[in-house]
Amino acid sequence: MAPTAAASQPRSSAAPHLVDAAWLKSHLGEPKLRVLDASWHLPTSGREGKQDFVAGHIPGAAFFDIDAISDSTRGLPHMLPTPANFAAAVGKLGIGTDDTIVIYDTVGLFSAPRVWWSFRAMGATDVHVLDGGLPAWVAAGGTLARGPAMTSARTFVPAFDATKVASLDDVKAALTTGSAVVADARPADRFIGTTPEPRPGLRCGHMPGARNLPFTRLIENGRMKPAAEIARLFAEAGIDTTRPIITSCGSGVTAAVLSLALATIGVEDVRLYDGSWTEWGGKADVPVVTGPAT
Repeated sequence: MAPTAAASQPRSSAAPHLVDAAWLKSHLGEPKLRVLDASWHLPTSGREGKQDFVAGHIPGAAFFDIDAISDSTRGLPHMLPTPANFAAAVGKLGIGTDDTIVIYDTVGLFSAPRVWWSFRAMGATDVHVLDGGLPAWVAAGGTLARGPAMTSARTFVPAFDATKVASLDDVKAALTTGSAVVADARPADRFIGTTPEPRPGLRCGHMPGARNLPFTRLIENGRMKPAAEIARLFAEAGIDTTRPIITSCGSGVTAAVLSLALATIGVEDVRLYDGSWTEWGGKADVPVVTGPAT
């Protein structure tokens, strides 16, 4: 796909996957630029992404509901929908196949990478995350709109890329054969099993052989850390970035922060385990260990 006028301009130091607020301010309103608010919060947070959006969003943005735009037949939260269902949903949000898409959330850098990954899995190439999210937009002097989104339907043609997604069987095979490194983005206390999972009914601990890099370690003041720091953190966690990597977390949201961080340092052989710990930890027939990674 040829880059659009917006896409051809400089972005941030981590181009092309991140844009900064100054870049977005200078391009907001261009015909092929689409902005999505992908705010999502843990069930225990007491916050709702849609309420955040109505209270204040980047002008012209639409709201991407991670829970609603999902495959509800799997019995797991916000699973990637079928390409046809994804295309229908984002088309209603005003997203076309050849648009430049910028995604943000109200936290800074939390749930937006999940939607970035979803678009990439559906074949979009001109898709980016606003580094620092809505707080960075406000700090840069960006104005806010309030109320529901006003969008005109467009056509999004998906091109599903199965190499972006890992299944339960893929993770089992990777752990058994060593064909890929499993990188777990959950907090360390959940990884080692000393803190209960926020979703009831899940076992505590981690997959045998998985490595832990809490996603928060990759972020500073709501923004992605510099590339050299990202590379150092992955190395310190025992995650060999020259090998294929599968990212995982609690329910497939913050795993995408690891995927985005890897993309910013040029590591592209990365799949995201969509079911993540909600699937693995909810099964009795897969191994779970506690304590630090060995």
